[in-house]
Amino acid sequence: MAQIVGIYAATHTPVLLNFPNQVTAAEREHVYGAFKHLGKRLAESGADSVVLVSDDHLHNFFLNNLPAFCIGAADSYRTPIEPWLAAEPRVLKGDADLGAYLTGEALQSGFDPAFSMELTLDHGTLTPLELAGFDNSMAVVPLLINCVQPPLPPLRRCIALGRFLRRALAAYQGCERVAILATGGLSHDVGTPRMGMINEEFDREFLRLLAQGDDDALVAYSDSHLDQAGNGAEEIRTWLVAYGAANGTPVDVISYRPLPGWYIGACVAEWPCSA
Repeated sequence: MAQIVGIYAATHTPVLLNFPNQVTAAEREHVYGAFKHLGKRLAESGADSVVLVSDDHLHNFFLNNLPAFCIGAADSYRTPIEPWLAAEPRVLKGDADLGAYLTGEALQSGFDPAFSMELTLDHGTLTPLELAGFDNSMAVVPLLINCVQPPLPPLRRCIALGRFLRRALAAYQGCERVAILATGGLSHDVGTPRMGMINEEFDREFLRLLAQGDDDALVAYSDSHLDQAGNGAEEIRTWLVAYGAANGTPVDVISYRPLPGWYIGACVAEWPCSA
């Protein structure tokens, strides 16, 4: 059976790579240091595979076919799909067996995910991996969540998906050690007059509730305040999957900075796991 040896979450805005000098040197080094710490923790976990919980920014999917959840089941994934991202193109090693297993188990557990054997991953996946120093030694399984175009999966459903993920991984016999990395958020707005607005109050309360472990309070606050945190804050759904997988373990915030120069509330966090 597979053991979950690390659960992490991190911001994934492309400006972290494309416009490093739009924040002060001290701010930049602090955030980059947090990502390096994440990469160190991930490497130390000794995971065979990493479930990457992110969203697709209308690259693989569009309005004619936009699943709430999609699990990757390929042997490899090209990234990034955006030619303008300041990162060298890479091919990430996939874990097709784990992806296929999770798809089947999800269907048996009352979820209806799409699956794909041909995904090209975007900045949502590559940016945090690049900053963390991910070296392709671990295989990846993308778990993409619609955080872009309503109707979006309910927040409580994302927590339930995380709890399912924990159960399914615990029963998997194809590898011994698995990590989870959720990417997205926190507060930010893309392509609107509010771009550059950071709702620090929302971010800090969301993080506090993640640590508190009360599903009802977390969902109630997020549902009632999410529209005030920007359209990009819909990506907290990926964090809620990680929260569900952590199953009550309090989150450890490695770094949080409201950074208007990078248009985002930048955050890196970890749910401690016993290795």
